Amino acid sequence: MTMIRFMGLLTALYCFSTQTIFAQENEVPDRTEGEGQYDRLVLRGGYIIDGTGAPAYGPADVVIENDVITQIKVVGTPGRPIDPARRPAAGDREIDVSGKYILPGLINIHSHIHSLKSGQNVPPEYIFKLLLGHGITTIRSVGSGGDERIVGFKERSAKNEITAPRIVAFPTFGGIDSVEAARDRVREIKRNGADGIKFFGAPKEILWAALEEAEKIGLETTMHHAQPDVTHANVLDTSARGLDSMEHWYGLPEALFEDRLIQDYPSDYIYTNEMDRFGEAGKLWKQAAKPGSDKWNEVMQTLLDRDFALNPTFTIYVASRDLMRMSRAIWHDEYTMPSLWDFYRPSPVAHGSYWFYWTTKHEVEWNENYKLWMQFVNEYKNKGGKVGVGSDTGFIYSLYGFGYIQEFELMQEAGFHPLEVIRSATLINAEELKMEDQIGSLQVGKKADLAIVDENPLHNFKVLYGTGAIKLNEETGMVDRVGGIRWTIKDGIVYDAFKLRADVREMVRDAKIEAGISLDKPLAISNSPRQE
Repeated sequence: MTMIRFMGLLTALYCFSTQTIFAQENEVPDRTEGEGQYDRLVLRGGYIIDGTGAPAYGPADVVIENDVITQIKVVGTPGRPIDPARRPAAGDREIDVSGKYILPGLINIHSHIHSLKSGQNVPPEYIFKLLLGHGITTIRSVGSGGDERIVGFKERSAKNEITAPRIVAFPTFGGIDSVEAARDRVREIKRNGADGIKFFGAPKEILWAALEEAEKIGLETTMHHAQPDVTHANVLDTSARGLDSMEHWYGLPEALFEDRLIQDYPSDYIYTNEMDRFGEAGKLWKQAAKPGSDKWNEVMQTLLDRDFALNPTFTIYVASRDLMRMSRAIWHDEYTMPSLWDFYRPSPVAHGSYWFYWTTKHEVEWNENYKLWMQFVNEYKNKGGKVGVGSDTGFIYSLYGFGYIQEFELMQEAGFHPLEVIRSATLINAEELKMEDQIGSLQVGKKADLAIVDENPLHNFKVLYGTGAIKLNEETGMVDRVGGIRWTIKDGIVYDAFKLRADVREMVRDAKIEAGISLDKPLAISNSPRQE
């Protein structure tokens, strides 16, 4: 098999083939959820986290006219009565958000819209409601079944015909066998209405031509630097050719090699064996230059000088360092579709389902991998580099919406202040998408994309999960579950996030009943017969 054909298959493994077109007209029903837009919507008395990195302030009233924030006014002092005379005029809809926190709509820079025809076998409506139910108002969809499908979703969402986040379309590039075809494919993606391209790799003359053409015609680019091509295309090589950002971390430690050119693969390693691939990936960062070394600093400074963006997606690999925790996450039983659960479980053919005999040693290696990886990412942010927030959910026990919020916790673990996390998830992501003039921060003149939560997320990111967080009720002495996004506002349309998540739970319940799966027992992790 030629490398070109192999990379075409690799692209299909992740996100379906770029040449595969799924009809999307009937995949998502017409929108019935959400209220508005309103001529004048007023949110009364919330605390503002504006996404710029500024500390929270308020209480404040926010005025929205149709799809635009037109006024933000501090109306009092925390814990003190508000003088009605200070407040903006009434609206045709008002929401009391006293004591709640208002954030810019969250942006997921790495998302997939899987389908009933993919290995996950889930309807896009399920994915969209989980995303909106976690305050995510914009996604960059990388891949997702071909140009026509992803652009079709983008257009329907832009018109608010469907209940879905705003979609930025990045089809994948793959299966190209000549320089001329590479340039043609890039121009085709542009003609089809996409916003950018996601690469995995290609022979260098093909990849360089595609990157050159994308830059020439104004298409944004990102890349998962797949191991079959990383020897000639690590992040130093691709960023020098105009690549805008990288996904995950492949290609970065390889750029930091000092005493080798190629990863230390075992002699019997086969890349398309997922157990080999992910088992050895956990040993990669320790093969790179040490933190603080000349090579470490040189690579970091080069990427900074090129304004290169890192999108680490820490969350998608967490099961590699703690399989038991992720496979038993509290949300799986109520929110994970049975078909998606089957995709997660050990399988020699499903991507990321490599749990044939995952050992303590694997987890120890991956924990060390995370420490070094997180240190680089945090230092990069500290030196002014762009670090985005994405999730890549739908694989490796990571669930849509929930995995994205887990990324917040992991970035805090890496050393980000909670305000820096929110800034990356909103303003920095918007800058990556070249949309910072419209979204990404809560300010007058920008689109009315907001997420509202009862509790302070800066104090505890767990309150952003759809399952909330446990908290002692000092009045009753009981432990309550608090949080979960209360309202998500996209394009000035108000969605009841509690209701969206309830819809998802009902979908999962119905699917379990149809499959004859017990509603009372946890889902089985092994491939042994299901518990009845």
